[in-house]
Amino acid sequence: MKQPFDQAVERHGVTVLRVCRAVLGATADADDAWSETFLAALETWPELPPDTNVEAWLVRVAYRKAIDVTRARARHAVPVADVPESRTELGVPERDEDDLWRAVGTLPEQQRFAIAYHFFGGLTHAQTAELIGSTEAAVRRAAANGMRTLRTTFAPEDSLKGGH
Repeated sequence: MKQPFDQAVERHGVTVLRVCRAVLGATADADDAWSETFLAALETWPELPPDTNVEAWLVRVAYRKAIDVTRARARHAVPVADVPESRTELGVPERDEDDLWRAVGTLPEQQRFAIAYHFFGGLTHAQTAELIGSTEAAVRRAAANGMRTLRTTFAPEDSLKGGH
């Protein structure tokens, strides 16, 4: 039997938010994509088959909503007075969770999606490949490369020097 919709939101809301943030960063856009995900899900909820994997289904809806936001961003230029310089925060202690979302957001799209859907969304590599129109092997490689980059970014300074 299918659970009530409010229970699905409570149970899977955090996962959906992680996916949205992995694709869009820890921004208001991610929060909007989260809301849009559950609004779209609410419309479809009565027709959803009882044996549906609700978490995987919601991750797919979140993916589509996040892609919609990404496409909308691409269509609108945002003027700025000065382009800010990038600075590294390697070795800075006590970075908060926003640093993780920013780091994920800087990954190439294929790596970002592979990490978002596999590690944050809980989908298999095969499900992720189907979702983004790729192969399972390519998704595995993208996820591994993305994780390597994140580990390097968040590695303690001692480990970068060969120490333990």
